[in-house]
Amino acid sequence: MTGRGDITAATTPAVSPGLGADDLRTLYRYMLLQRQAEDRIVKLYRQGAVVGACFTGYGHEAIAVGAAYALGPHDVVSTLHRDLGARLVLGMPLRYYFANFLGRAGSPTRGREGNLHIGGLGPRILLHIDHIGASIPVAAGAALGFAVRQEPRVVMAFFGEGTLATGEFHEGANLAAVLRLPLVLVCWNNQFAYSTPVEREVVGPLVDRMAGYGIASCAVDGNDVLAVYDAARRAVDRAREGQGPSFLECRTMRIRGHSEADDASYVPQALIDEWRRRDPVERFDQRLIETQALTAEQAADLRAAVLAEVDDAQAWAEASPAPDPSELGRGVYCEDRPWP
Repeated sequence: MTGRGDITAATTPAVSPGLGADDLRTLYRYMLLQRQAEDRIVKLYRQGAVVGACFTGYGHEAIAVGAAYALGPHDVVSTLHRDLGARLVLGMPLRYYFANFLGRAGSPTRGREGNLHIGGLGPRILLHIDHIGASIPVAAGAALGFAVRQEPRVVMAFFGEGTLATGEFHEGANLAAVLRLPLVLVCWNNQFAYSTPVEREVVGPLVDRMAGYGIASCAVDGNDVLAVYDAARRAVDRAREGQGPSFLECRTMRIRGHSEADDASYVPQALIDEWRRRDPVERFDQRLIETQALTAEQAADLRAAVLAEVDDAQAWAEASPAPDPSELGRGVYCEDRPWP
């Protein structure tokens, strides 16, 4: 534990504090939904149906879902390319995910691109910014807005450990610390920033880097959804109470390449095999059955229901028309220009 305050999560019990059986099943459903949806998108990408690149959060489901589930109904998230589960928790329709990747007019970007650049003030999702690190000052700015208006709202920003090597991250983190902004920084330490191993990125634990800013921090098992939820809940509570930002280092592994165009040949196979044995979805499935929060039959029914939901979302997206070229400039320029 470093910095001000304490968000260190206790060893995760069989059932996390504050979560009942319905909550546990909901967490499991969102994790399955992210896994199944991304598996489907990868298949579509390999078939040539995806417009653009294909990124997934395979192995990150516990982080995206567990952290976002700790947020309140008016809080906001800033996500990147491995956090589909967080968007789903906040209510983003799965059909938008498929429509955006397939470049259809029914997508939030109206078919202008095929990727995860999905956001909006209505669904409380800040727009995905590709320039790594640039999303942190934006998230800090949103938190500043909440603080100035004295709204008890929290911003949660997701990013990879490579982001800590960018100046934008440190500018945003320092601002949040100095002004004690309601910002929760969720870092997925997935061992590689593209092809650079973490030991070539930083010296020592990531959480130690927050001490200089006075930011409360802790490291958790990023493949344990209950551990992530518990730590995130503490961080969100601190932020809402005016105690300033927190940093969560969620230790996990990027099982697949940086994108589906990357074969990850630079990653030792033994390391991949080790982390595959810690698969977050399978671990939570086993825990729910062992604690009798879910029977094997109920788990099977839930997986079938999730698969049907993925099928429906894909079908909706494929039925959506291609974008109309005549609307290419729609939403690009201001209709009422402030100058002649």
